[in-house]
Amino acid sequence: MAEPCSNIPRSTAGTAPFMPLCLALLLAALLTFVHGEARSAEKAPGPVPVAAEGAVGVNERLGSRIPLDITFRDERGTPVRLSDLVTGPTIMLPVYFSCTNVCYNLQWGLAQTLPKIKSRPGEDYRVISVNFDENEAPELAAKFKRVYLTAMHTPFPLDGWRFLTGDAENIRRLTQAVGYGFQRRGRDFLHPVASLIVAGDGTFVRYLYGSTVLPKDLALALIEARDGTSGATIRKMVEYCFTFDPGQKTYVFNILRVSATVVILCTGGFLVFLILTGRKRKNISKT
Repeated sequence: MAEPCSNIPRSTAGTAPFMPLCLALLLAALLTFVHGEARSAEKAPGPVPVAAEGAVGVNERLGSRIPLDITFRDERGTPVRLSDLVTGPTIMLPVYFSCTNVCYNLQWGLAQTLPKIKSRPGEDYRVISVNFDENEAPELAAKFKRVYLTAMHTPFPLDGWRFLTGDAENIRRLTQAVGYGFQRRGRDFLHPVASLIVAGDGTFVRYLYGSTVLPKDLALALIEARDGTSGATIRKMVEYCFTFDPGQKTYVFNILRVSATVVILCTGGFLVFLILTGRKRKNISKT
């Protein structure tokens, strides 16, 4: 005669209640291990080298603000304040227009990259090329604006990329505020190659280095600089999944942090499943 379901052998009935406890201990151990690995992986490879005051190089001013009351001249020679242009996420390029080397490559490369990101120019972000040679005129700025906008081979709003020139005093105020050091050598300059990402209130969010900016790095930096509720939500997700590596000067996918989250969720879901199915079996056995 078959025994009723409630008469489970003692050895099996005694070990069943300990299964959730064992899984909980296993989960805790896994959490401790993965958290430690993720923290060690997140450590920055080292401080970013900074330039001495007055030397050629970049002394990063992350978190500080540019003086938005500075006035430059646009491509038409019309005076314009930075506060009228920096109204949202802004890509700022310190350049001089007669440079046929890195300044040209930086702006040309950006003209190739901008069509590859989904953000809308003029609405989601603006680009500003700021000339640090006080001897160059707005006519030269207008010439290169036509060159780079044509290089995109796609429609781009005229107000989405502005080209500014200015006098020595306003140039000095801006470059000192951003920590950008350069030196004149005859008709040319010694200078670093960097793109500055600025939030709508003028706060420096990120410095991207080199004449080639990856679409991924540019898109993530603009998300960091974005304002609004939706932007804050997306920014939190981006900061969780990606970490800016100051050594490599790029955003890297935080695989340990993301994989740890996946493992935790899967293990927790499996634990809940076992608890619920265990309770269901107990209810069936009682009936």
